Amino acid sequence: MRRPIHELGRGRSTQIVAIAILALVAVGWLSLQFGDSDAPTSAASGPTGSLAYPVTRVSPQTDIYFGESVSDPYRWLETEARESTQVADWVAAQNIVTFEYLDTLEDRYRIKDRLTDLWNYEKFTLPFREGGRYFFRRNDGLQNQFVLYVQNSLDAPAELLLDPNTWSADGATALASYVPSHDGSLVLYAIQDGGSDWRTLKILNTVTGKTLADTIEWVKFSGLAWAPADSGFYYSRYPAPEESATFQAANYDQALYFHEVGTPQDRDKLIYARADDPAISVRAYVAAERFLVVTMSRGTDARYEIAVQDLASDESAPAMIIVGFENEFAIFAAEERILYAVTDRHAPLKRIVAIDLDAPAEANWREVVAESDHLLVDASVVGGVLIAEYLEEVKSVVRRFELTGEELSPIVLPGIGSAFGFEGRPENSETFYTFSSYNEPTTIYRYDTLADTSEILRRPATPFDPSAYVVKQLFFKSADGTTVPMFVSHRVDLDLTRPVPTLLYGYGGFNISLRPGFSLSAFAWMEMGGVYAVANLRGGGEYGKAWHEAGRLLNKQNVFDDFIAAAEHLIEEGYTTTEQLGIFGGSNGGLLVGAVTNQRPDLFAVALPAVGVMDMLRFDQFTAGRFWRDDYGSPSENEVDFRNNYAFSPYHNVRGGVDYPAVLITTADTDDRVVPGHSFKYAAALHAADTGSKPKLIRIETRAGHGSGKPTDKIIEEVADRLGFLAEHTGLELPESYGN
Repeated sequence: MRRPIHELGRGRSTQIVAIAILALVAVGWLSLQFGDSDAPTSAASGPTGSLAYPVTRVSPQTDIYFGESVSDPYRWLETEARESTQVADWVAAQNIVTFEYLDTLEDRYRIKDRLTDLWNYEKFTLPFREGGRYFFRRNDGLQNQFVLYVQNSLDAPAELLLDPNTWSADGATALASYVPSHDGSLVLYAIQDGGSDWRTLKILNTVTGKTLADTIEWVKFSGLAWAPADSGFYYSRYPAPEESATFQAANYDQALYFHEVGTPQDRDKLIYARADDPAISVRAYVAAERFLVVTMSRGTDARYEIAVQDLASDESAPAMIIVGFENEFAIFAAEERILYAVTDRHAPLKRIVAIDLDAPAEANWREVVAESDHLLVDASVVGGVLIAEYLEEVKSVVRRFELTGEELSPIVLPGIGSAFGFEGRPENSETFYTFSSYNEPTTIYRYDTLADTSEILRRPATPFDPSAYVVKQLFFKSADGTTVPMFVSHRVDLDLTRPVPTLLYGYGGFNISLRPGFSLSAFAWMEMGGVYAVANLRGGGEYGKAWHEAGRLLNKQNVFDDFIAAAEHLIEEGYTTTEQLGIFGGSNGGLLVGAVTNQRPDLFAVALPAVGVMDMLRFDQFTAGRFWRDDYGSPSENEVDFRNNYAFSPYHNVRGGVDYPAVLITTADTDDRVVPGHSFKYAAALHAADTGSKPKLIRIETRAGHGSGKPTDKIIEEVADRLGFLAEHTGLELPESYGN
């Protein structure tokens, strides 16, 4: 249910949480020392000579976990750079070394020029209809942030509502999400600054074009839902953190509030909180402009409690209808006092049930759509038709049903790929969806449920030919014999009679499915002449609950085994060699890359861990880290979890005396999802160990976070650096005319 619609936090999708500083330096050898350490630097060879990493101070720090001593000599790097001059100096010194090295890669500049050309085409988000008007976001190509527009009809001129590009000089302040009021006269929107997960809420009057004085702070991981009469809205917030811990402190005590338009935040009404357990998160969704649905969770697992309040009655507070954090329940529609929900209760691949609020006990549920052989991903009701999206071998299939459960003809999709959207109203037959694949840029379709017809609303006019690329799906065996799927994409004319440089991407966690979708950075790599592969590892959600369970907690090693097997399969099938293979992953995927690099450094030429979870013993001490215990366990509280995590934690398992691949770590100074201290400590450990002559670099972005809200110019620069580094160390040679 993690659909990339135009805002995180609207409708049923609101119920899901998943979850550099530069300085001057002399050219050549560098030995910068911070603190009292006098340890020598370690050197790495580069295209134009040798470089040395800054010395990282070693501080005595030992923790005892269940009788075992664990050294953590770089604990001081967990401190925010804003609060520690020493950390800020370390960041500056690391970036100097990294960017001096990257500056020697000639292809990097040509790649950046070509990326700029590739990015420069008009892009749109799905339109959403409220009050008879259509709201959507558009980017003219190279704008740092998407701009919000409204149309009175689909063929009417678009009127600009909000332009985040005017909000900051560096383009790093973003429109994170927006929700129009039911009559379309107001837009509630969330501002994201510098990539942080914190949001500031504001309200725009679409008639006058003026932003109201209302300002809501300390919002994070929140649903946003207008009250039925548009008098105000529901949102979730945390208590204000200590100023020095804004981007570090663990997030507890989230509560649901109601804000009345035109009033200050300190007058907002507390609607729901769980004082009995500060770890519980609460989010709101208003179904059918009548029912306030409060969804509670403890972590990233889709296991919820649900309370509902009928706003059209005299009910004074939400009442529990689902008790016990055992199963997924995503309420997506309502009719009279009947709620429709997607659930995995007694259905690992999920089904749809109807719950009568007057008799909500499980014994009274009516099954509308039974569990099938394929994973049910999402559902909606538009024009009286129930639309259900499934994954069949990781590809989208969209089926239609009557509300009685009688199946209708499916929605015909244009090919193998991913479809997202299908939001709408029961009384209106119009909805919209996107379709994309690795070789198919995102196209927006308008679908009419009564006529059962799709038509292209917006197809991008790209500066490249998508038809010149091919997508295949392969299957391979992992270490324990499990069959795992993998997508492989490349240019149609690529000569595969010989191995070629290949980039393998993976994630494998938190029930998240890696579905076929368009990525400009992946497309650029294919255009350069590389193969792009995506492995659908266990731990993800591609095949439902069992697939997720097989890659979490004590089964986490399966994820790494799957990724290693994917790499070996690409080599066995002749796509690439160990000298031409790069691996890439972000967040939980950064953990993946770090772990397999430690376990099989001989298998890869390049490792690209991005914003990774690298310290698997202390991840839950910061910001949202406590949510991840669902997948990672509680190593400080449970000995089995400790020993499991300690065995694969990237930071704790760097192997000295072994040649490692070239490593480019990427993180950002305002990442308050996976705090940058993870990557800092991992980089320091790599530098301290004898891991061979290939470079081990860390690139630390300024005014950026975990990924969302990052301006286009920063994205292009980072992708150019990553692809330039990848090309250099996999031997990919660009055509002479490339980028010119």
